[in-house]
Amino acid sequence: MRLWTALVLGLTWRALVNPRVAWDLLCLAWAMRSRDWYRTAPFLPLPPAEYVRWRMYTAYGDENALPPVRDVLRYARWRRDLLRP
Repeated sequence: MRLWTALVLGLTWRALVNPRVAWDLLCLAWAMRSRDWYRTAPFLPLPPAEYVRWRMYTAYGDENALPPVRDVLRYARWRRDLLRP
């Protein structure tokens, strides 16, 4: 859990420094949220744990992997570029 906190803090720092990164990360987080997230505690738009484990397994070969900040930022930028009209 402490490692995920470090990842979130790293991403938060990058978002504070660059508003474009902040928007990319917010759009990514919103796209990955659980359906009906507002109906179950803790009432946060978080992705399902099974989905996160699957993404980590497909990306890193280990469902318990922790992505580096650089990879998350690269993925968010790639997603923005892909969805750009």
